[in-house]
Amino acid sequence: MSHGLNPPQRSAVNYMDGPCLVLAGAGSGKTRVITQKIVNLIEIHGYEPKHIAALTFTNKAALEMQERIGKLLAEPRQARQLTVSTFHSLGVKILRQEAQALGLKDRFSIMDSDDCFSLVQDLAITTDKQLIRRIQTAMSLWKNGLVDPETALQQAQDEEEATAARIYRSYVATLSAYQAVDFDDLIRLPVELFRSNEQVRDKWQRRLRYLLVDEYQDTNTCQYELVKLLVSGIGKKPMFTAVGDDDQAIYAWRGATIENLKTLQVDFPNLEIIKLEQNYRSSTRILQAANAVIGNNPKLFEKSLWSVHGLGDPVKVLGMQDDEQEAEQVAIMISAHRFERRAHFSDYAILYRGNHQARVIEQALRKERIPYTISGGQSFFDRAEIKDIISYLRLIANEDDDPAFIRAITTPKRGVGQATLEVLGAFAGQWQCSLFEAVFKGGIEAKLAERQLTPLRNFCNFINQVEAHAHRAGHAAELLDDLMKEINYEGYLYDSFDDRAAQNKWQNVLDFTQWLKTKGSGGKDGSDEHRSLLDLTQMVALMSMMEGKDEEPDAVRMSTLHASKGLEYPHVFLVGVEEGILPHKGDPDAPIETLAARIEEERRLMYVGITRAQRSLHITWCKKRKRAGAPVHCDVSRFIKEMKLDEGDAVPTEAEVLTPKERLAGLKALLSKPKE
Repeated sequence: MSHGLNPPQRSAVNYMDGPCLVLAGAGSGKTRVITQKIVNLIEIHGYEPKHIAALTFTNKAALEMQERIGKLLAEPRQARQLTVSTFHSLGVKILRQEAQALGLKDRFSIMDSDDCFSLVQDLAITTDKQLIRRIQTAMSLWKNGLVDPETALQQAQDEEEATAARIYRSYVATLSAYQAVDFDDLIRLPVELFRSNEQVRDKWQRRLRYLLVDEYQDTNTCQYELVKLLVSGIGKKPMFTAVGDDDQAIYAWRGATIENLKTLQVDFPNLEIIKLEQNYRSSTRILQAANAVIGNNPKLFEKSLWSVHGLGDPVKVLGMQDDEQEAEQVAIMISAHRFERRAHFSDYAILYRGNHQARVIEQALRKERIPYTISGGQSFFDRAEIKDIISYLRLIANEDDDPAFIRAITTPKRGVGQATLEVLGAFAGQWQCSLFEAVFKGGIEAKLAERQLTPLRNFCNFINQVEAHAHRAGHAAELLDDLMKEINYEGYLYDSFDDRAAQNKWQNVLDFTQWLKTKGSGGKDGSDEHRSLLDLTQMVALMSMMEGKDEEPDAVRMSTLHASKGLEYPHVFLVGVEEGILPHKGDPDAPIETLAARIEEERRLMYVGITRAQRSLHITWCKKRKRAGAPVHCDVSRFIKEMKLDEGDAVPTEAEVLTPKERLAGLKALLSKPKE
């Protein structure tokens, strides 16, 4: 069953004597190890698929893993019985089944980031978006670190932290009253439940008898605690395989901690450690540069990647005069390189530290007529104004959708405040019903004054009327126009934003409603049927979930380094490798230990960038770069020196800058070459 694997991969797949940590270097075939191990668990060791769980960090990775397992199994349908999911999806599954034990109703709501932003905005009584996001980040880190509000308040270092902790306390109470959870609660609440309820914990330990964790270095305190609680039972041998790479730990800013790799050896003293060092992705020169850079970090585990792909192209380091020249030359080099190699645009990636670097590169690519896509760009469906309209559609389709209810009733404002919603949420929790149903439930009059209840009931009556009309109407166009007119969303935008922003947002809404009307009118998309508003709402929800599954276009991929992790490209351009960008400047007044830890993480980010490249790697930096419209002097990044490139393999200070005339001459020379 382990054919085609190298010896360390085979050892990792076959090890079944207890806990196992697989240290999988970049491009070393870790997914192959996980999928093959799951097949062995089922077909050799007799595990039932329903007793195996594989956890990863993205829905895309989980879906691809499940598909690969299905192709390897003798009975492919067994793959559907596995739990192959993200940590958060497993958390939802646990919470749905154990809601009663946590005091939640069965149909509790999951608040998205926009819902939570609005809630924090109301609790903080501020419109300062940066402050709201800082509070949200602090609360997320507290939840991921299993720090409760009282502890957070006691440990506050300054008044801003203390204020955030007090808002955290109110935020937790409000979510509870709403019978709602946020993204971080999906893991935190199962951890708290397993800690306090031995019976429930035992049930899930018996259900999930073997656990596999992908990208283990990206786990936070809460995620690791969930893993421990699932695999550690009295008199039970811990059965799990964690797969990770300490050299690719780049998410400390969102709560991930490399300490989990150290702690694993302490909590599980019989831990088997297996290293995967053969790289199947990159050429030797690229790996030598990556190994040299990461060698400057203190090592948890010694390992060095090696390749059988041969020496490969020299790694080029090009110094540019400024960011405009950098963008222009990268575009020209991609065009010439693609022509010379007869490659596709999709073979190229441009990677950078921060999104602010993308604009000037986009302009250069457009000038050269090079198609490109941007990873991690905002989806049309994720725009606040589109989500506002979708919240109405969701509520019309399902009045039990509490987050949609909260968003719709507060956007535009209708005189329904936070205090009213908290009372309504507590009442709904008491009766185990939705917020919408609670508005009409007997006894609510004793909880809310008439001036609070009247706008609630007016809103719900309006939704009922639209829903009744939606069921009667043959198509959606007229209904959408009536809905927009009734809620006066255009007026709300112009009251809330400056004219230019309001106009852009309203145009997005018009584009969205026109798209819905076109879809609803029939015939334009190959269907002769008219679609109702309810049909369209279901279609929008499905499209939102299915986004990103289309075939990749033939275009250059632009991406931040963080978003590029797990991906690979034949040819990579890593831009803006300067002090202050990579490594990122950070807080210069932070304690020396914090500064050292930040540089180590930035170095790991550089390592991730280098190891995305398969065949060629170009690295660029600028002597000057515009910041806030003014040119600023830049120094080459320390990481470039750390790559220890051979002389001749790099141009460390001056770029091989091609003028348009020289570029044309080069292309002509290529065309005049005799065919081999």
